[in-house]
Amino acid sequence: MRPIEGLAYDLNQLARVAWFRAHAQLAGRLAPPLLEPPEIEGALPSHEEMRADLFRLLRRDRANIEAGYYRAPSDLVANPLPALGRSLRFLADLGAIDRRRRERIGSDLDAAGAAAKAYPDYYLRNFHYQTDGYLSDHSAALYDFQVEVLFNGGADAMRRQALVPIAQHLRGRPIRGEGLLDVACGTGSFLAMVKHNYPRLPVTGLDLSAPYLRQAGANLARWSWVRLIEGDAAALPFADGTFGLVTCVYLFHELPHEVRRRVALEMARVLRPGGRLVFVDSFQRGDEPGFDGLLELFPLAYHEPYFADFVRDDLVRLFAEAGLETVGAERAYMSKIVTLAKPERLSRNR
Repeated sequence: MRPIEGLAYDLNQLARVAWFRAHAQLAGRLAPPLLEPPEIEGALPSHEEMRADLFRLLRRDRANIEAGYYRAPSDLVANPLPALGRSLRFLADLGAIDRRRRERIGSDLDAAGAAAKAYPDYYLRNFHYQTDGYLSDHSAALYDFQVEVLFNGGADAMRRQALVPIAQHLRGRPIRGEGLLDVACGTGSFLAMVKHNYPRLPVTGLDLSAPYLRQAGANLARWSWVRLIEGDAAALPFADGTFGLVTCVYLFHELPHEVRRRVALEMARVLRPGGRLVFVDSFQRGDEPGFDGLLELFPLAYHEPYFADFVRDDLVRLFAEAGLETVGAERAYMSKIVTLAKPERLSRNR
C-alpha cells in the first residue's frame, strides 16, 4: 500500500466509524434501549474497551491489505449522496422497529404478503425487529446500513477477514477451476468483496430471499462469472463436490439447532475434497470472556431466537460430524472466522 493509499484508508475508516457511530447514538436517543435485565451473568465491556477492539480490527484490516491478502476497499472515496439517502431511510424506519422491540413482536410480516407461505417457519421472523424480516425490497435496501450501525462501522472489515483464508487457498491454483459458493449471500456484500479481488473467479450466491437476491444482483452487476440462485441452504441444489470454496457469513446464529446441522452437512457435501469452507458468524461464549455479557444482551435487545443456542454450540464438533477439519479459528471484533478443510480422502473408518 502506497503512503497516499494508506492515508486514504485511515481517513475513510475514521469517517466511517464516526458516521455509523453517530447513527447508533442517534438511534439510541430516538429509540432508547430497554433496561438491562439483572440476570446478565457474563462480563460486559466498557465503551472504551469496545472502541479499542474495533480499532484493533481496523489495524489488522490495514495490515492484511499491506500484506497483499486483499485489495483496499473500493469505496475509499465515495459519493456522499447515496449514503445520505440510506441514512434518511434508516432513520425513517426506526419508529416501526422500536415499536416491535418494545412490544416483542417478532413475526409481523403482513407487508410481505402471501410470499411468506413459501418459506420455512423459522425464517418467518422480523430478525433484528427489522421491517418485513427478509421478505421485501424495503428490507433489502436497508439491511447493510442497519448492520453497519449495529457494529459502529466495523461490519465490512469483519467480513474482509474471510478473504485471508480464501487468498491462502487460491494461491498457486487456477482461479477458473475453483468456483466459490456463498451460502445465504443476502445482498451480495461479501460476494462483492470477493469479486473486487478475484474478478475472474466464478461465484454462486444462494439465498432464500428473492428481494435480497435482487439487491445482490444490483450490487454485483458490474462483474461477470456471477450466478445467483434462490434456494434453501439445508437442501443445496448442487451436485457433490461442485465447489472448491464455500463461504457462509452470518447465517448460523439465525438457524435452529437441527437446521444448523443440516446446513453444515450440505456445505460439506458440495465442497470438493481438498476444498475450504470459510465461515463467519458471531463470536461465541469463551472466545473473549470479557465480552460474554454482550452475547446475553444481544438476543434480548434484538429478535434473535436461536442466538443463545448458537453461542454455546460446539462448532468444531458440528463440522467434524459433517466430515470437515477445523484448520483455523480467530475472533475479529464481534465476529469469529473459522476455516475448515475437506480431506482429500475420507478415513476408512468413516
